[in-house]
Amino acid sequence: MNPNVDLIGIGGYTGEVANAFANNGRMDIYQMKPYWDYDKSDKKWKPFISVFKGGDASKIENYMKIQVNEATLRRDEWKLLDEAVMRVARERLVGINDLVSRGLTYTLGNAMGTTILEWHDVGDSMEAVMTMDGVTRGKGDRLTFQYNYIPIPIIHVDYEINARVLAASRNMGNPLDTISAEHAARRVAEHLEDMLFTDTTYSYGEKDSRTRNTIYSYVNFPDRNEVKLTENWDASGKTGAEIIADVLLMKQASINKYHFGPWVLYIPTAYETVLDDDYDSTTPGTTIRERIMKISGIEKITVIDRLAANNVLLVEMKSDTVRLIQGIPLQNVEWQTEGKFITKYKVLTIQVPQIRSDRDRRCGIVHLAAAS
Repeated sequence: MNPNVDLIGIGGYTGEVANAFANNGRMDIYQMKPYWDYDKSDKKWKPFISVFKGGDASKIENYMKIQVNEATLRRDEWKLLDEAVMRVARERLVGINDLVSRGLTYTLGNAMGTTILEWHDVGDSMEAVMTMDGVTRGKGDRLTFQYNYIPIPIIHVDYEINARVLAASRNMGNPLDTISAEHAARRVAEHLEDMLFTDTTYSYGEKDSRTRNTIYSYVNFPDRNEVKLTENWDASGKTGAEIIADVLLMKQASINKYHFGPWVLYIPTAYETVLDDDYDSTTPGTTIRERIMKISGIEKITVIDRLAANNVLLVEMKSDTVRLIQGIPLQNVEWQTEGKFITKYKVLTIQVPQIRSDRDRRCGIVHLAAAS
């Protein structure tokens, strides 16, 4: 199961799902989850969809049942699939969940109908003046904006449920096997993490000097602050004091660009045990990790298995540095039926990390790595 990334942008759209969304206009995700439910009035099983009426999405009274022509799964089977997907999301979306837990999100009102997100860089202006009478007019600067846009990705993975397997599970009274949904969700979640921590970019539409139409990660955003790693942290001669010096250089690089924290320090897997070493021989019982956490403003150290070896990131957790554009969370949908024996499903999401800087290219992301 390899994830597909469909893009919708100014220049059009690419990919199976993006094509379907574009051709059908505003698509309701709930219409793609038909289910069988027991109608007590008729004492029959009937196919329905749930239509969201508005309000609190977690309350069942805010949904209306509408009968449709056909369905494959029962309501409780959809619930099993959705629970499997959310369980994987909680396990794998480490960097993404850091943004969500801190409220660093921007929710699209109509994710299906949003082709791009337009955003602005703001330049410095409006200098403060000091007078004795308070009447003297200050410099009448205007805020200056630069217009940018970012394509909206649809990340999805297909899986199948065989009708014979489904019937057997019902006849035996066994719960639906969700392993395929879990595996698909894991691939999508890993891809979301890759969008934050690996050297990949996604571009769509025309590009010029005034706009940005590319989805960047922490490690390739052009305006990130780069600090040279002179010796790997897991090198035999690297001391705890030298690691602390690297972290302090990263913090100062952020401060120099007027980004004052709080920060999260992201490290690759190989550095996990390095930080558990004693800081030095004169302070036994104090690890390098504990010493780093004494640095003011650093709230958390997190191991990222998707982060390349010998790359360390210090990320300011503020919305003018990074936020997650949220359209649709990880979601199961029924896609199409191949005959009567196999029904296709997708785990999909519409989410994109948005890395940001101001018009003067000042950014709250610091990247420690060896010079390329």
